[in-house]
Amino acid sequence: MHFFILMKSIKELLGLLELEAIEENFFRGQSRSVGSRRVFGGQVLAQALQAAIRTVPEGRQAHSLHAYFILAGDIELPIIFEVDRIRDGGSFNTRRVKAIQRGQAIFNMSASFQKLEESFEHQISMPNVAPPEGLLNWDQLVEDFGDKLPESLRRFLEIDHPIEFRPVERISPSMLSGRQQPLRHVWMRSKGAMPDEPGAHQAVLAYASDYNLLTTALLPHGGQAAFGSVQLASLDHAMWFHRSFRADEWLLYAIDSPSASGGRGFTRGSIFDQEGRLVASVAQEGLIRAVKR
Repeated sequence: MHFFILMKSIKELLGLLELEAIEENFFRGQSRSVGSRRVFGGQVLAQALQAAIRTVPEGRQAHSLHAYFILAGDIELPIIFEVDRIRDGGSFNTRRVKAIQRGQAIFNMSASFQKLEESFEHQISMPNVAPPEGLLNWDQLVEDFGDKLPESLRRFLEIDHPIEFRPVERISPSMLSGRQQPLRHVWMRSKGAMPDEPGAHQAVLAYASDYNLLTTALLPHGGQAAFGSVQLASLDHAMWFHRSFRADEWLLYAIDSPSASGGRGFTRGSIFDQEGRLVASVAQEGLIRAVKR
């Protein structure tokens, strides 16, 4: 069963992103668990981006994507990705990707690609936070706190992931029950070196961008929204790639949640490399609903 097959290294994630071409504009992908029987949103997002990349001329790179999560994916079934080549222009290529299981769309994405060019440049400043060296990763946090962490959170942190995460704001049992500002900073990089292909780094960053994002909207609500007591589900996900980067080098994910209302939480993130360059921006809205006991 795929449910029990976890990914420990970036090599395994890159293998998952190597989709099988089954017909022109049609690709097939498999799934791996991140602790749930549902397909992880970051996985289908990254696979859909890879499917689009496979249909774009060499030298064009994704600069934006906009996606909707329609139905929960079944981790035991393959996913079919259908790519619609909307437009091939002199500077831009537009693609629409539909992910299908059991004949139904579970996910839909539009992505735009551009040939590289130079023009005006500016960016916001990188937050002044502690560097990744010296910070604890998720495995070390579990060792540090052990049974003091809620069981559901401890199980999640113990799961093998192809991405290493080092939170700047250290998680502690006392923090989990208190209300906090909806702000979070997390360093992340792939577990292992990656090839130079820019599209692979974009897909891996798309995968990683779905971690730590929606849960930031829970921080102001303390024990009322404790890990495991709420239903969380990504509804949509948008991403913009601004500059070149490597996903196997440390990147800072600066996340905030400006609003939660109507059973939905809105979150956004800025991703910087260690030189302070803004390499990508993210926005997501997701379902936040108290679990009925």
